[in-house]
Amino acid sequence: MDTVTQVVLGAAVGEAVLGRKVGRKAAFWGALCGTLPDLDVLIPFGGPVADFTYHRSFSHSLLVMALATPIIAWLIQKLHPAEACYRKGWYALVYLALATHALLDSCTIYGTQMFWPLSDYPVTWGSVFIIDPVFTLPLTAGLIAVLLLKHPPGRGHVINSVALAFSIVYLVWGFSAKQYAQRVAERSLAMQDLEYRDIVVLAAPFNTLLWRIVAMQDESYLVGWYSLLDPDDKVRFTSYPSETRWLRGLEDHWPVQRLRWFTKGFYRVSRDGEDIVVTDLRMGFEGGYVFSFKVGEAGNPHARPAADEMRREIRDLSEVKWVFRRIGDPGVLLD
Repeated sequence: MDTVTQVVLGAAVGEAVLGRKVGRKAAFWGALCGTLPDLDVLIPFGGPVADFTYHRSFSHSLLVMALATPIIAWLIQKLHPAEACYRKGWYALVYLALATHALLDSCTIYGTQMFWPLSDYPVTWGSVFIIDPVFTLPLTAGLIAVLLLKHPPGRGHVINSVALAFSIVYLVWGFSAKQYAQRVAERSLAMQDLEYRDIVVLAAPFNTLLWRIVAMQDESYLVGWYSLLDPDDKVRFTSYPSETRWLRGLEDHWPVQRLRWFTKGFYRVSRDGEDIVVTDLRMGFEGGYVFSFKVGEAGNPHARPAADEMRREIRDLSEVKWVFRRIGDPGVLLD
């Protein structure tokens, strides 16, 4: 999730755990621990593909967090000796603020390697978008209540707890809505006799009412949209090419292997001039995907490996307006 959401969630968790005993320090340290795992973006892993795919690995591991918790809690107690008596509370605050960060990220499509080093599999649900105001704003309101409301005592703490409870319910809702949208998509593909080898259903930007569906085929992929407010369950799919033949000769190239693994097969291959490009299909729109990488160069008879480079696709902000229009109107087309 976005940094603001992780900060607010960590602060809300810290407040719920220890706020009544240590005051605003709980929210402060919760916010700090809530954003700490994402500092791995400052670590150079050796190239664009490595930086992209190693993010949310060891820093988001529940096992690593358990090992780091006593050290962080000890430092906090050294800085606040008057509150050192709440030793168990500080341990709980630190670990829960760290762990909820990883658990929330696992609800997005890129997920987290929560069980590293036992497993490097990215646990991912795709049940919420990386930015979702419905999740973030109630937590923000609860935190503001804690900071501003002093009378009667405890009112702010109650509002914060209610906001946290709502956030949990919302995540459960998102997971349930995704499962329903996936069943609709699979039925619609079967009714239209559209064959595919794998399917992923993703929360559209900023909401959990509209869902984007990507179904992979051998040399192409299908994209469809389904809103829970649609009058019927028929998903209309559009086919797009994926020129996987350009990867011949690059099968053993590490960036290609890594992207195949990380995208779980949901990628597009294209040629741009002499460059061979692999695009992650799980984030963005047609003509404006977020993550694309040059992995090779055209050759004769096959492509030859090249140093990986991140490519930037121009994104149109009108897509955001389209998302909210599409929620209630299945006839709105994406240009």
